Amino acid sequence: MAQPVHFIGVDLGGTTVTAAAVNVISGQVVGRHQIPTLAKEGHDAVMARMAGLIHTVISDAGLSQADVGGIGIGAPGMLDLERGLTLFLPNLPGAWRNVPLKATIEAKVGLPVYLLNDVRSFTLGEKTFGAGRDVDTMACLAIGTGIGGGLVINGQLHLGIGGTAGEVGHQIIDPYGPPCGCGSRGCLEAFASGPAITAMALKAITQGLTTSIGEIVSYDLNKVTPEVVYQAAQAGDPIARDIYERAGFYIGIGVANLITILSPQMVVIGGGVAKAGDLLFDPIRRAARERVHVTPIEKVQIVPAQLGTDAGLIGVAVWASLRLRSGQALRFGD
Repeated sequence: MAQPVHFIGVDLGGTTVTAAAVNVISGQVVGRHQIPTLAKEGHDAVMARMAGLIHTVISDAGLSQADVGGIGIGAPGMLDLERGLTLFLPNLPGAWRNVPLKATIEAKVGLPVYLLNDVRSFTLGEKTFGAGRDVDTMACLAIGTGIGGGLVINGQLHLGIGGTAGEVGHQIIDPYGPPCGCGSRGCLEAFASGPAITAMALKAITQGLTTSIGEIVSYDLNKVTPEVVYQAAQAGDPIARDIYERAGFYIGIGVANLITILSPQMVVIGGGVAKAGDLLFDPIRRAARERVHVTPIEKVQIVPAQLGTDAGLIGVAVWASLRLRSGQALRFGD
């Protein structure tokens, strides 16, 4: 009997849960729905609502249960991929320690469930149907509230020990740099994530530097975001442009490290902050060119992600199909 081509991809976020049916042959996404996570209600309540969301997606996609091969769930944190547990989801109340997410959803929905880190899901989506579909070796960065990542080596998603490979945001850029939420100091994430960009803007405003960033939000500093900084930069504000120049410089250092170590054909960069486009990509590319000397940098493409907010959904659905096809055998490092 042929394996179904439709799998459900679920993106569990701190604010919203998104799900869709994905054709893993074509990459087509149908029946996409999003609900608030309401994580403060606790993991049992969230999982119950997630199961309801999955049923809604299957129905709205015009599918029956028999048409669906399984469910992939992308989650933002550390997971036990073998046992299907969430080990530590730092952005959700209670951190979801040792929560049996796989078994719970399987019992509620009646389909096999497979877990994967959300940015590894994004990476697999971009490799399969996005920017990296024609390359064998690539690195991905997703720049938003944090900086996550993933690696593809010889055409395969590289998981490492326990699925932890690819945490590019926690490479050390400056050993004496600011503390990072991971417990270390000077991580790339501490210098160039969305909150880091916002912090640079707030510092400029409070120091009294001449910038339109504060004016845009009527000096309500709680409303300053990377999008506001981008808006000011697009209007020609030199302080805002410098903030993105600095963030891009730091990301470029991280990208240079990845290129030197991995020698990938492509580096794919996505996430909310990457929507700044050339304002961010120009300094990233410049810093990488200036600092890579033992790898042919001219052969490495540094490009934006192509699949937008669907990348994770698509990737984790593909992951579920790969796990099902392999008889659920999981070989870390593949």
